[in-house]
Formats: sequence, C-alpha cells, structure tokens
Amino acid sequence: MSLLEIKELTHGYGDNLLYKNAHLQLNKGEHLGIVGQNGTGKSTLIKICMDQIIPDQGNIVWQPRITIGCLDQNAFIDGRMTMREFLESAFSDLYEMEKSLNQCYERLAQGEEGILHIAAQYQETLEKNDFYTIDTRISKVVSGLGLSVIGLERHIAQMSGGQRAKVILAKLLLEEPDVLLLDEPTNFLDKEHIEWLEEYLFNFQNAFMVVSHDYDFLNKVANKIADIDDKKITKYSGTYKCFLEKKHQLREDYVRQYSAQQKEIKKTKEFIEKNIAGRKSKMARGRQKQLERMDKMEALQEKEMKPHFQFQELPSTNTIKLLVRQLSVGYEDPVLSNLNFSVKGGEKVVITGFNGIGKTTLLKTLVGQLPALYGTFLFSEQTVIGYFKQDLTWEDENRTPIEIVSEEYPVLSNKEVRKNLARCGVSSEHGMQAVGSLSGGEQTKVKICILSLKPCNFLILDEPTNHLDIQAKKALKEALHNFKGTVVLVSHEEEFYKELTKVSLNVH
Repeated sequence: MSLLEIKELTHGYGDNLLYKNAHLQLNKGEHLGIVGQNGTGKSTLIKICMDQIIPDQGNIVWQPRITIGCLDQNAFIDGRMTMREFLESAFSDLYEMEKSLNQCYERLAQGEEGILHIAAQYQETLEKNDFYTIDTRISKVVSGLGLSVIGLERHIAQMSGGQRAKVILAKLLLEEPDVLLLDEPTNFLDKEHIEWLEEYLFNFQNAFMVVSHDYDFLNKVANKIADIDDKKITKYSGTYKCFLEKKHQLREDYVRQYSAQQKEIKKTKEFIEKNIAGRKSKMARGRQKQLERMDKMEALQEKEMKPHFQFQELPSTNTIKLLVRQLSVGYEDPVLSNLNFSVKGGEKVVITGFNGIGKTTLLKTLVGQLPALYGTFLFSEQTVIGYFKQDLTWEDENRTPIEIVSEEYPVLSNKEVRKNLARCGVSSEHGMQAVGSLSGGEQTKVKICILSLKPCNFLILDEPTNHLDIQAKKALKEALHNFKGTVVLVSHEEEFYKELTKVSLNVH
C-alpha cells in the first residue's frame, strides 16, 4: 500500500537543478534510505515531503489520515519545559483522556448517573494505547539515546545543541507515527547509542525515510534505497550494500551498451560518407535516416566533485602548546570539572565521552567563547588557533558562499574565491546559491574552505564530519593527517579518527 506518492518532481535553485520529472513511492512498512552525493537534494526532498519547500513542479500525495513525524533538530521548544514534560507531550491526548476519566469518577462519586459507560470507554482506550506503560517506554528511549545522564528534570534551556537534538529524536520515536522522516539522526549519537537506534529502527513496524552519511548505519536499518543521481530518483530493493552492487552492475551494463552503440554509429557514418555519392547512395540515404531516428544514449558524466582540503600551516615546535589545570567548564553549573591535561605541538588528540557530557562546552571555553568556571588553561605564545564549530549557523543565510568567503578574505579576487571553493568541493552553482538553501554537507564544505584559508598551527574541530559524504570525509582525514600542526578533535565517528589520532582524552 502506497503511503506517499511523488510524481513528476522538478525542483532547483537558480541554474542548479536537483530533480527533473523524478518519481518515488513509499509503501507501508518500507525502511527507505535516501542516498546521493552532497548537494544532490536529499535534505531538500525531506523538506518537500513536509511542505516546508514548495517544488517548482510535481505532486506530493500522502495517504489520507496517516500520521507523519519529522526530525527537525532546529524545532522550537519551550526552554522552560523539563525533558520529562517535553517527552510526555508525545502522549498529550492520552493524558487529557486520563483527566476526563478522573472527572468521570468524581461525578460518579457525587451520584451523577449515566456516566459509567463513558468512563469505561475512556479506560478501554487508555489500556489499548498502553497508557500505563508510558513511564517505562520513556525510560527505555531515554536510556537508549544516552539521555539518562542528563536527567529527566533538566530544563531544555540548560541543554547543549546535541542534547536538545537527541531529546527531539526521543519524542519522535515515542510518538510512533505511521511514517518517520529522519535527516541525519546519528549526528549527535555515540557508537553505543547508534547501535541502539539501529536495532530500534530495524524492528520498527511502520515506514520511514532516512537521510544519513553513516553508510554502516544505513546498511543495517534500510530495506530499500532511493538514490538521487543525475536529477532522477531511482529506487532499489535490499540493503545499502546490495544497492551499491546493483548500481555498479547497471552502470557497467550501460557503459557496454553505450560503447557498442558508439561503434555502430561510427561504422554507419563511415558507410554513409563512403557511399552517399556512389552506386550505393540509396542504401546510404536509408542508413542516414536510421541514424537520425536512433535513440542515442548519452555518455555518463563524472559529476562528482571530489574535494581536496589543505590547511595552511604556521611553524610550530613539539613543546607543550596547551596546558589545562583543574579546569571546570559549563554555563551556570559545571558540566565537566577538574580537567587536567596537556597537548604537545604536532599531537593529534581526540576527545571522547558520552554525547552531551560537555565536549563542545570544553572546546568553546578553550577558544574563548565561554568563560572558565574554575581552574586555568594556557596556550603557548606561538599558538594560532583555527576553530571549526559544529553548528551550521550564518549571520545571513541569504548570502552566497562566494560573498561569505570574499567578506572573510577581502584580499582574494573573485576568481581565487571560486577556485578555493571548487577545491573544497563547492560547485560554481552552489557558490552562487544562498548558503541557507544548501545541504548540510555543502555548508560544511564552505566552513572548511573558510578555515583552510586561515594560517594556523593549532586546529580545534568540533564534529567536522557531520553531514559530509564519504568522499569529503576521506579528503578531510587526509588533510588532517598531512597537517603538521596540532589537532584537537571531537568526533563521534570512530572510523574517522581511530587511525588519525594518536592520543585519546576521555572526559566524564
């Protein structure tokens, strides 16, 4: 049964066309992974499905009366609410029904007649919807996503961006809609919590669409793949690994057929040229007509822009570059206390610990965005810091990457700005597009481009791989490996940092 039907979808930004007459169908029980290179329109597709973006052409048809839940990590939440209150709001209709039930009992106690059957209906509905297991269900999801350490009574306003995103995901899972729409749900999760989510989604009875650059995660949760490529959306059955094999086979078949057709075209043209004015001119003219009517295959283009990152280095020595003593960081209250460590020049250090424990807060303190609550930290005099923050926020989302980089580095010519953006995998079309309309991966590349143009000898990076596709991650890993300065890195992707970093600092 079709839950969602996308027909003749065409949409783009300026000259950058994402889809042209694309089609996609989501059926009941399907677990659909959406894949494609950065900038092909994966996140845009989710927004189109939610009516957050109106496509240029096409029809988006949902089955009537189904419930849809979309992971919006930037959704507004009343900061005064506690985590418990926010998660319980997933069952607000049931809590209202419980109030009505209690009012029925109060009226019965006062001798009002004819209301017992209404109370019985309320009671039956509550039991049918497992109302009396809500606390257990909340506890299960909170534990699975690593939110227990925060505490159910913590107010939303006191949470980090990563904690807030996980709470939004928790509520969405508790609501159990008919269709889940998930855009990069693993970005703020540690390895063990990703594994929990994998199992949860694998056993999820309803349908979902998920965008993720964590291909191991996709391989475990998806039973269908929608590949956005060449302005089309092609649906494949099976796991992500099966999709890769099928796509490779189809590509090879196409290349063979194209090559055979090109040989036939060449042979036909040679015959025509040789015989068009001779005894076989009638046959040559016939071949000419056949050639004109032939449905010619298009050559496959290498559309993928492979980024190449390179950080500008300032001289450095292998002496101690950062000394931390008895440091406590946080906002009003410490989230991390009594930290003691040092970092030498040239070291590559990964900071690990539960998501939400305060790793981002520590980095913000080290770069001067937050004051230290207690203790001290000291960088050497020669240290010049390059900082990558994980939030995709811009002063003006309507400015283009070309304008943003030009403003940051006014000495660069327009040609040099375009060249550096292209080197980082940002196409000329995306360079002239409003940065807020770009995918998360494209925005991340713009941020890395800006960082790569700043000479430094100490890089502090907070989850730089969020949103990046496999090619971009590979390029970033190579750039950090080649960087001779110091690197302090926060990342939830062990595959990214395990061969790159030599020192691990676990905070708790």
